[in-house]
Amino acid sequence: MGALGNFDYIVVGAGSAGCVLANRLSEETENRILLIEAGGSDRSIFIQMPTAFSIPMNMKRYNWGFETEPEPFMDGRHMNCPRGKALGGSSSINGMVYVRGHACDFNEWEEAGARGWGYRHCLPYFRRAEAWKGGADKYRGDDGPLTVNNGNEMRNPLYRAFLLAGAEAGYMETADYNGYQQEGFGPLHMTVREGVRASTSNVYLKPVRGRPNLQVVTHALSERVVMDGRRAVGVAYQRGGESHVAHARCEVILAAGSIGSPTILQLSGIGPGDVLRAAGVGVVHDLPGVGTNLQDHLEVYFQFHCAQSITLNGKLNPFNKFLIGARWFFFKDGLGATNHFESGAFIRSAAGVKWPDIQYHFLPAAMRYDGRAAFSGHGFQVHVGPNKPKSRGRLWITGPDPAAKPKVLFNYLEHEDDRAAFRTCIRLTREIMVQPAMDPFYAGEIQPGEDVISDDAIDAWIRANAESAYHPSCTCRMGAADDPMATIDPDCRVIGIEGLRVVDSSIFPTITNGNLNGPTIMVAEKAADIIMGKQPLAPSNATVWIDPEWQTRQRPGTPMRTLG
Repeated sequence: MGALGNFDYIVVGAGSAGCVLANRLSEETENRILLIEAGGSDRSIFIQMPTAFSIPMNMKRYNWGFETEPEPFMDGRHMNCPRGKALGGSSSINGMVYVRGHACDFNEWEEAGARGWGYRHCLPYFRRAEAWKGGADKYRGDDGPLTVNNGNEMRNPLYRAFLLAGAEAGYMETADYNGYQQEGFGPLHMTVREGVRASTSNVYLKPVRGRPNLQVVTHALSERVVMDGRRAVGVAYQRGGESHVAHARCEVILAAGSIGSPTILQLSGIGPGDVLRAAGVGVVHDLPGVGTNLQDHLEVYFQFHCAQSITLNGKLNPFNKFLIGARWFFFKDGLGATNHFESGAFIRSAAGVKWPDIQYHFLPAAMRYDGRAAFSGHGFQVHVGPNKPKSRGRLWITGPDPAAKPKVLFNYLEHEDDRAAFRTCIRLTREIMVQPAMDPFYAGEIQPGEDVISDDAIDAWIRANAESAYHPSCTCRMGAADDPMATIDPDCRVIGIEGLRVVDSSIFPTITNGNLNGPTIMVAEKAADIIMGKQPLAPSNATVWIDPEWQTRQRPGTPMRTLG
């Protein structure tokens, strides 16, 4: 067994959080940092070209390829759960949609025991991370590492037709859902810089790889945290068929994601005692919340025939793909430089819902997540799903082998409210898509299909067709130190263990309203200051818009047309 040496901090996982931590912790030249990543390089053109994101997402080289146990409320389906395995982690294979979440999400965290993680505390770190193309204000930053923009500025007319349809259906318009007003229809934002994916590897890690106090080790599978009693003192990992140990003078920080971090904790003897004993792992610390509280977003692809030949379905043949790729390779622009999700919406499902709980991504094509056409001809689709699910799952190891994948069960749609929420999504979407703004384009529903009307029919279609939005989270929940189901305290320290923290999307107390890459980066920015003992950024006094009549109305206006 080899020994790599002594470091001040060891960060496990070079993903959305780990690259941020490596950058910020190594700013202090006296800190010696080791960053351990199980995957390898992210230099593939398929990772760097935004339009090609479905390719690395479906490659074993870049994706851990987790799969759930049979989901009991999804017709027993094994659901796909991709997680990034390369520098940049999931930020190197995701769809690049940038959503912070609603202010109320973070206030909800604080109410759940995550002291100091309310919106007023988190907003300054969102701003520090961001280089927003629209310029800085009290909500947005413009000099951070993470470039955020709208891609090709909604050049396809379908994007704006969708926004107009929302307004005609009585919903608000919003110029910036990551700013003052999330609720409404507006342009979507993406993490793309000068036509290239703005992964955390590209914008946080690569600019500092030359720092002499930062060492990055790739193709290294972390086996366990090395413990001295109840203190973390290092990390054992496998690389090149050999076992190695790296020692940490100060702390070990797990940033391996919502699947990886709880798995490593359990392999290290930290987790629910019954799970550890059943797996043949000695119990170092019985911490029952590790691997529980698992949450994710489900969505469906609502697809329609298009009456005009203006969709991306006409660009999916090999020759057009070659032209798009060639233009991107030489100029970093055109259809290769966007994820194509350029408009969307956040709406409330009913009166009495305080902040948006339904999200839309609009795509001027009808296709699957593997990048293939869904049918012959032209079409478009909206991805839609409830953003605040009540169902909870868990993950657990079944043995001490670090190369074995954990068992994962989300319990999707276990809660009746989640099933009812999807029925609402289907009916509200149909209402929006028959507004006058869509008349020049709408040529009939592909799926679910116009015969899927009743509650039972909708429920059956959802069970058979809903897919993960790839936002697993909350498996190492942050909470008060005396909370029996919390894994970490508000300083990201593993409760009951010294010298060990977790910093990634697993620490969310509840899932945020939207895509998770943005909040994960924010968490790492804020945690870096906590770890180094820095004075936190001054809390913000910026307010956000909430419908003053949210208790009595679902939308501000009256729909112009409904399905009857």
